[in-house]
Amino acid sequence: MIANRIRRLRHFGLPLPVLALSGCSRAPSFDILGSFFPAWLVCLALALLFTVAVRWVLMRVHVVLALPIVTYPSLTALLTFALWLAFFQ
Repeated sequence: MIANRIRRLRHFGLPLPVLALSGCSRAPSFDILGSFFPAWLVCLALALLFTVAVRWVLMRVHVVLALPIVTYPSLTALLTFALWLAFFQ
């Protein structure tokens, strides 16, 4: 019984600290006018600008969306994640 616990601890105990410490790297941030902003916030701001541009294009082409209250936040999230993956991963 004790040998089984020691074996389990050895099997699962070593990877746990490694997984816990893998997130201790420095977060990417930008220095904007002397203040540091996290990179995801910059990606979100760019995604909002791109979403406004897409909305403007859709209005100029006269595309009517069925659920704009769902479409635009989803588009903002999609663009935020895409920018993050493109520039930081």
